[in-house]
Amino acid sequence: MSEKCDIAILGGGHNGLVCAWYLARAGRSVTVVEKNPVVGGAAVTEEFHPGFRNSVASYTVSLLQPGIIADMDLKRHGLQMIQRPVGNFWPVEGRAMDGLVLPNTMLGRQEAIARFSRNDAQRLPAYEAALERAGALLRELLLMTPPSAGGGLEDIIKSLKFGKRILDCSLQDKETLCDLFTRSVAGFLERWFEHDRVRAALAFDGIVGTLASPYTPGTAYVLLHHSFGELDGARGVWGHAIGGMGAITQAIAKAAIEAGVRIMTHSTVSEVLHNNSRVMALKLASGECIEARAVAVNIPPKLLFRDFLPGLTDTSPAPARFRQIESGSGSFRMNVALSELPDFTCLPGTRQQPHHGAGIIIGPTMEYLDKAWLSARGKGWSEEPVIEMVIPSTIDSSLAPKGKHVASLFVQHVMPQLPAGRSWKNAHEKEAFSRRVIETVSRYAPNFRSSILATQSLSPLDIEQRFGMVDGDIFHGQMGPGQLFSLRPVLGAANYKLPVKGLYLCGAGAHPGGGVTGLPGHNAAREILRDWRKLAK
Repeated sequence: MSEKCDIAILGGGHNGLVCAWYLARAGRSVTVVEKNPVVGGAAVTEEFHPGFRNSVASYTVSLLQPGIIADMDLKRHGLQMIQRPVGNFWPVEGRAMDGLVLPNTMLGRQEAIARFSRNDAQRLPAYEAALERAGALLRELLLMTPPSAGGGLEDIIKSLKFGKRILDCSLQDKETLCDLFTRSVAGFLERWFEHDRVRAALAFDGIVGTLASPYTPGTAYVLLHHSFGELDGARGVWGHAIGGMGAITQAIAKAAIEAGVRIMTHSTVSEVLHNNSRVMALKLASGECIEARAVAVNIPPKLLFRDFLPGLTDTSPAPARFRQIESGSGSFRMNVALSELPDFTCLPGTRQQPHHGAGIIIGPTMEYLDKAWLSARGKGWSEEPVIEMVIPSTIDSSLAPKGKHVASLFVQHVMPQLPAGRSWKNAHEKEAFSRRVIETVSRYAPNFRSSILATQSLSPLDIEQRFGMVDGDIFHGQMGPGQLFSLRPVLGAANYKLPVKGLYLCGAGAHPGGGVTGLPGHNAAREILRDWRKLAK
């Protein structure tokens, strides 16, 4: 049995749904095929304990492209996003009033940093302005289709336009861009700030999801990648979707269905059918085929070429290049039901305070961030992990019973494969590391352990099996210098076109990479529509 459509999309994560909407709006018939019971990929909300709901994997919002929100009219479809009351909070052990809280205002951030270094407080506006200018250039790149090796006149023109944009920058901004695209986040921040607590606080965004030390070259770019977002026009701030991250993807799905997209859930794809030169269909595990003139893939390219394209040979780039993509983000996720809010020794109290609504980051010094990575490299997981905890129920009361809370813990670093003789398949490993995470938080908030009512934990293996993210990589492939822009996913395939006619990449493995942005889906749809006349022949 087979069905036909213009374009089939493998994977109903947010990028696949965004891609589907743009294609359907242009008049194409589109079918999205998703293996899980609900669409949304890693951006889903579920009840993990009676009365307690939370975002399962992705957990906070800022990077979702404003143009996509407007185009799809997501607010009309129920999307509501609220800014955190303060930005981030870095607790310390046992020293009252010595934590670092960075508010959303510049003056507030300067006052907080001045307690550690007046010089650093004075440098902060210039630092943020330089990062914003770099971010403005990045925002231009986000919507570009990168030049592809061996491309024609169009790619030459793109390169010249982008080169002119760089040449027009001031010398100071050129230096900043060179630092951001080549240096470690530690090295970049050392040029701006003198106090270790300040540098460590800002360095977190450079190591999150990277399985890297803050001293690893290329991590400065990850810092930039996490800074380009905005929420309701406010640049660089983070917040929560009311109803959890699943509210974002459900709003996108409603818009897609309204545009005419067909969504199939509980539908596992077993193979992408092709004749070695042209894509033909998606074959389902049920035996059904979805015939299409084009297929857009919203799964990691490494997974696609490893498991879904048997018999593919003699293409450029070669299938082996895709299977060799570096993956692994060192991520471990926990959702926790709490009877009360954490009582931090440096900011005491279980009554809700602004810092409870922040991104609460355990990573107080640069040495701590570095040791966490070194420990994982040697032992498989960090003895003292880096943790970002957010408590969305402080903003969204629908997630937990009255007076109780849910917390998301995004934990660095764990190895995708543990040392010899150990495996994430062994439940003991996940349980042991979950205890280590709880113990770590409890050093800063002693009531945390006793307030836990239930937990949900996802190891790298769980993330891979549930969401298809190879090695638990939240970015569908690491975002180091060798896997960005024209090198993402591999050289020769940066234009969203894979080495089979009609096969496209619309997920985070494509430019501009990971995060809940919608941009890979948006950009891939543009390329498919540009090619449509050729595909229709």
